[in-house]
Amino acid sequence: QVQLVESGGGLAQPGGSLRLSCAASGFAFSTYGMSWARQAPGKGLEWVSGISGAGSTKVYADSVKGRFTISRDNTKKVLYLQMNSLTPEDTAVYYCTRRPNPYGSAWSNFSDYDFWGQGTQVTVSS
Repeated sequence: QVQLVESGGGLAQPGGSLRLSCAASGFAFSTYGMSWARQAPGKGLEWVSGISGAGSTKVYADSVKGRFTISRDNTKKVLYLQMNSLTPEDTAVYYCTRRPNPYGSAWSNFSDYDFWGQGTQVTVSS
């Protein structure tokens, strides 16, 4: 069965860094686009970043562009999100999610995603 398991969250200081991981199993990881999304307390789900199956296409929300980097290791079946220059506004639960259709609509359209991890909490505070 498809499983997505996030890890790497925790407490970081403003200006600090964290690297999130998402371990995938139960499907042909390299053939699927993947994304990270987040949900801050009291707010809706926000798409953060996406990457194509081969890793050749990477897209970012304006709110994280230049600070976050998405990557993947198809051999290990792991998706990553390197987060630098963190601010309190980055505090949220972060989810990885699978995008089955490479020709879908905008990466930020959540209807194009079919499986989600359980999430990992990121808290940015001094």
